Amino acid sequence: MKSQLLRNDRSASAPGRAAGLTLVELLVAMTIGLVLMIGATQVYVDSSKSYAVNETTARLQENARYAMSVLEPDMRMSGYWGLTNVSDGIGGKALPTDAQLTLGAPAASKCGVNFPLLLGFPVQGTNDSYAATCAASTAAMPNADTITVRRASAITVPPATASGPLRICSTRTSGVLVTDITGAFCQDVNAKIYDLIVNLYYVDQSSSQAGVPSLRRKALNAGPDFQDDEIVPGVEDLQVQYGVDLTGGTGAASGAATEYLDAGAALTNLLTSATAPAQIVAVRIWLLVRTDSPESGFVDDRIYEYGDRLTRNGTTGDLTNVADNAKAYQPSLSTDNSFTGVKHFRRLLVSKTMQIRNALAN
Repeated sequence: MKSQLLRNDRSASAPGRAAGLTLVELLVAMTIGLVLMIGATQVYVDSSKSYAVNETTARLQENARYAMSVLEPDMRMSGYWGLTNVSDGIGGKALPTDAQLTLGAPAASKCGVNFPLLLGFPVQGTNDSYAATCAASTAAMPNADTITVRRASAITVPPATASGPLRICSTRTSGVLVTDITGAFCQDVNAKIYDLIVNLYYVDQSSSQAGVPSLRRKALNAGPDFQDDEIVPGVEDLQVQYGVDLTGGTGAASGAATEYLDAGAALTNLLTSATAPAQIVAVRIWLLVRTDSPESGFVDDRIYEYGDRLTRNGTTGDLTNVADNAKAYQPSLSTDNSFTGVKHFRRLLVSKTMQIRNALAN
């Protein structure tokens, strides 16, 4: 009995098999955990990058839509003169060949000779240049187009309103361009009074965000004078072509654009022909919009071909080089390899053709 108790006591005090992990098992578990952590981190990083790209694309689209929403209604309303539908019947307007008039000074000469008074050109522009004499906000993009819209406001002005802005007083048969609306013509019960709207759109190399280009507008105000407004930052280029109706508004095919031309001598000659003047019935606009800031590790190697920027003329990585104004744009060709160089920005090219509602009445 005693020997049995001794054996039981020794058995109870003997060490048993230890529970836990061996070193190999611990290393395997740590390796698996590390792999899972790396995978989760990579998924997070990729998701963050994807979100950032989607956010950038959405912002580009938003800016492009907003810019077009400003341009389109203005283009469509160009050539609207209130009750009268013929600019030739409006007194006080000027021709490009006229000497500088005093009407509407100093606005009349600020952006060019008789600039706001050229009602015979309700839509007008320059090709690959900024030719206005009114200074750009900082520095105009030298190869971007400009476009100017002239029209009457959509809302009439009460006859008792103070004089000051350039205004169009019109009846069903005629009109007059004035700054003083107290005259008999403007106060006639059959006349309506409208503010004259003149907007010159251009691209500037800077904006409210330093170093970011922008779409801007020289707008006729109540001075009458021109004020410079920023429409939206991020617009890098503006190209415009004009849809021309060669019938001059007569015949079954009138009102349709038979060809699209850049601003310049060829277009001017068609519009001012003494025998059969053509008319602009549509405007086609391209906007190249870029992000506000560069993206690390991204290089924009796309080739942007639009307007008169064509690959058959070559490609360029610089929108500011006047010698390359007819070349397609490929940002990755830029020699600026810094982080803020143009090649590291994402871009969106948008285009829209806009019909001019009042074209047949000009």
